[in-house]
Amino acid sequence: MSVAPHVPQSQPRLSQGRRRLAAVSLLVVLAVGVLALAAFEWAVRTRPPLDLTSIAQMSPTVVDRDGRLLRAYTAPDGRWRLPVQTSDVDPRFVRMLLAFEDRRFFAHSGIDYRAVVRASLQAALHRRLVSGASTLTMQVARLIARKHERTLPGKLRQMVHAVQLERVLSKQAILNIYLRLAPYGGNLEGVRAASLSYFGKEPKRLTIAEAALLVALPQSPERRRLDRHPSAARKARDHVLAIAAARGVISAPEAAKARRARVPATRKPFPQFAPHVADEARTRAPNTQTHRLTLKRATQARLERLARDRAKTLGARMSVAIVAADHRSGTFTAIVGSPGLHSVSRLGAIDMSRASRSPGSTLKPFIYGLAMDRGLIHAETLIDDVPTRFGGYRPKNFGEDFRGTVTIREALAGSLNIPAVKVLDRLGPGHLIGRLSELGAAPTLPDATVPDLAVALGGLGYDLRTLVTLYAALAQGGDHQPLTWLQSDADNAKTVTDAVDAPKLMSPKAAYEILRILRAAPPPPNARGARIAFKTGTSYGHRDAWAIGFDGRHTVGVWVGRADGTATPGLVGRETAAPILFDAFQRISARRSPLPGRPPGSRRMSARDLPPPLRRFERTHRASKSAAFVATPLRIVFPPDRAEIAAIPDRSTLAVTAEGGTLPLTWLVDGRPVVTAAQYRSFLQLPSDGFARISVIDADGRTARTRVRLIAE
Repeated sequence: MSVAPHVPQSQPRLSQGRRRLAAVSLLVVLAVGVLALAAFEWAVRTRPPLDLTSIAQMSPTVVDRDGRLLRAYTAPDGRWRLPVQTSDVDPRFVRMLLAFEDRRFFAHSGIDYRAVVRASLQAALHRRLVSGASTLTMQVARLIARKHERTLPGKLRQMVHAVQLERVLSKQAILNIYLRLAPYGGNLEGVRAASLSYFGKEPKRLTIAEAALLVALPQSPERRRLDRHPSAARKARDHVLAIAAARGVISAPEAAKARRARVPATRKPFPQFAPHVADEARTRAPNTQTHRLTLKRATQARLERLARDRAKTLGARMSVAIVAADHRSGTFTAIVGSPGLHSVSRLGAIDMSRASRSPGSTLKPFIYGLAMDRGLIHAETLIDDVPTRFGGYRPKNFGEDFRGTVTIREALAGSLNIPAVKVLDRLGPGHLIGRLSELGAAPTLPDATVPDLAVALGGLGYDLRTLVTLYAALAQGGDHQPLTWLQSDADNAKTVTDAVDAPKLMSPKAAYEILRILRAAPPPPNARGARIAFKTGTSYGHRDAWAIGFDGRHTVGVWVGRADGTATPGLVGRETAAPILFDAFQRISARRSPLPGRPPGSRRMSARDLPPPLRRFERTHRASKSAAFVATPLRIVFPPDRAEIAAIPDRSTLAVTAEGGTLPLTWLVDGRPVVTAAQYRSFLQLPSDGFARISVIDADGRTARTRVRLIAE
């Protein structure tokens, strides 16, 4: 009897059970996935979004007319975070960044799920984190939130915020935020701040090595800081180069060449051009993010270098200010307030382009020009340069000499003082100051005083910017146009000028005659460049030296002196400021723009062609009746009492000047008679440093005294 083999009946049931379990498991996974996605979507919709106001907290910047950076300031939180977007960055940097950080940036919606699955499987297989799944959008979310969370809940929050960002911002906007906020060590944030600090240039033209370095640093900004860990930074840069070459962003030879490039180990200072004007712009509009000025950065840089170099040759405490303008456009192109903002000995923090100082003889062209307009004089009018008293006021020429009878042309060309005062006496100081004030060029006058004849020789206060504006009107044929350094003001001014005729400082005929005289002035020795129309000036006491000139397009002014107002023996406009003026024109442009020609309707006249009243200038009795001028006693004009004077080692004498009294004068130093002279200007030998008492006695026994302190340079 045969026995049938035993066949187990449970195998089919087991296979069927496994299939059922697998199906149930799949359903559970799908359900969990759906629930997870639903929960994630719920979180995206309900979780408060990131506060995007922090994105706007950029470093305030000051730029020139072409958008080039002049100066930047730290953001309110003390970080360098400059505005930047992809168009401001080298395209190779952007391609390397995406290849290294987020290859599917433009394809995903904030989360790269393929990268998440890959990173999860690698972590499970190797029991450690092998690769990350963070997208650029997730990194932007982390940068905005200012939280770098490595835990699972933290990563989930980043994912939620990343999806939120993708739904309200474009890909380009997200990328721009990363470029602004990416950390680069210390207080550097953003690719532009890093490029300026590490390479000293804008990120628009990065080398491949520089671009790779800026891609690598944000991964670990403190451990790869160039100024602390350059070797770690180099290693990270080379890794980025290898990835970029492997993914076809750059070629293998380019990567090999970039690996040989040096890694900078120090930070560079941020640009600091036109610091005084930049501070002024911020003071005017403290809430403005970007201040656009009319300056030209290249011109500003060259003139700053000129001021710095010339100041070094003049002495440790000397300062130089230079202002340049394009009078055709009505804008300043460079404003140099001092040789260096941080120079303590030169008081570099003081903006000498805005300081009110005695302008010396620089107002004489306007005295003569306005007198021509009123029919009082002509360029060929004869005038006497002889000792003249105006009440108690007795002006003297700079060299203490007299030329006799000269023409107005010769008087202005030689900057003679007495003819200028005579003409102002006829014109009226009030008329001169009133006309200038109408054009927004009101001077600084001592309290409770009215303009008097001393204004002809600098007895009032003007700043360099205002004087340049007035000379720009001469260059424009008498048309006055206020100069501006803010681009917004320049745009508004152009609209107004197109609709309204510019106000007149003087007529085109008078402006042309003054221009001809100033153009004929011989340049100073060793002056560079072609001739320009210019005028120099020296203030009382040799405190200020001026030179202001113009060609057909540019007007430039130079001031030289000490910012603290201390006198400097030997400081003269023609010898000190004029050479700087000519050098400044050469640095602005090697070619001179032609000056305007003779205006229509005017003709050249000789002295014999003039009507009789204009052939010779005669004084009126107006001065003797003026209440502003009364007899004054003997007094020392220079040096003033309690003055501090820089003693120059190779000069043993000091020029002293008195007025009033009766000649001859006897000068004493510390009670010792030093010199007796029949003139008001003498030279005294003084100690090299310390205090000195200077006295003067006139022929009638009247005395005047002053006490000075000499400081050795």
